[in-house]
Amino acid sequence: MSEEHPALSAAHASWSAVHRKAKQEWLDLMADEIVIEDPIGVSPLDPIGKGQCGKEAVSAFWDRNIGPSTIEIEAHESFAAGDESAHVMTLTTTLPGGVKTIVHGIFTYRVNDAGKLKALRGFWQLDQMKVEQPG
Repeated sequence: MSEEHPALSAAHASWSAVHRKAKQEWLDLMADEIVIEDPIGVSPLDPIGKGQCGKEAVSAFWDRNIGPSTIEIEAHESFAAGDESAHVMTLTTTLPGGVKTIVHGIFTYRVNDAGKLKALRGFWQLDQMKVEQPG
């Protein structure tokens, strides 16, 4: 029986923590030099387009975007190579007030030698995000 690839394990642990709203557990998965780009490039979530760099910025990203919402993660396909995993996924986020946003894209997770996440990148386009109003 083979062991799960470290980058797959890190991705699965991240999804589990997000689903259970376990912020500290999620942060503990991260290396000190973590960079989250979700989505990659300039967006309302990242006006400079350089990503959320370091645990303090990632913690604030959680507080603004993950903590107040409910996020459903559906992985359609997953692949692992080297120190990374890539996943074709659909994320459905229910915001406070009931509005849902749905993004479909490719999400990558890179780990360091200790298995800690050092990069999480979301390849998806803001103009293709679906928005559903409550009710």
